[in-house]
Amino acid sequence: MKLSVIIPCFNEAKTICTVVEAVKASPVKDCEIIIVDDCSTDGTRDILQSVVASQVAQVAYHDKNCGKGAALRTGFGLATGDIVIVQDADLEYDPQEYPVVIQPIVDGKADVVFGSRFAGSGPHRVLYYWHMVGNQFLTMLSNMLTNINLTDMETCYKAFRREIIQSIRIEENRFGFEPEITAKVAKKQCRIYEVGISYYGRTYQEGKKIGWKDGVRAIYCILKYNLFR
Repeated sequence: MKLSVIIPCFNEAKTICTVVEAVKASPVKDCEIIIVDDCSTDGTRDILQSVVASQVAQVAYHDKNCGKGAALRTGFGLATGDIVIVQDADLEYDPQEYPVVIQPIVDGKADVVFGSRFAGSGPHRVLYYWHMVGNQFLTMLSNMLTNINLTDMETCYKAFRREIIQSIRIEENRFGFEPEITAKVAKKQCRIYEVGISYYGRTYQEGKKIGWKDGVRAIYCILKYNLFR
């Protein structure tokens, strides 16, 4: 099966080349890499144009910064693989684990797979306690309304059968994508699986971008897409 890897990218000049190399070195050889630059201002765009573009299937460029959800919306529309997976442009998630994440889809058992940072036995960098508490709260609230028992709703590693993700209209432009897509695949009664993954988190000094405002927006999105859509 062909795998489309969607990489939303904003101000990742320090890591984008390394991430692309890691994706190309993953065990999945039939791999379509699609990068969406969300109007980076730190030189990332120059690196993409001069170095990376010739090494990947496509690079799309946004004229203004719109957010992760908007970048994924663009990337999903360009995907041609049988399976689509999200890969952040930092070094927090390991492409060596693609086979683990997509296996339930390859086996014909799943339509969507979540890679859980809290369900696996792999290495996890120890970072922010309150981020963990917030993540668990958001996951619990989402589970209460979707009636599915995820352990990590906010994970980056989400894999989809292409027909599924391209049939869903993504409305959220920023990190609200995570609760939105969770609510929508649950409402479509997709076969959802969860597998354990490793996690190599970043500090804010190292480039982490999500903040408390995104947590507040996530609560709004959980309510909006479960109760009013």
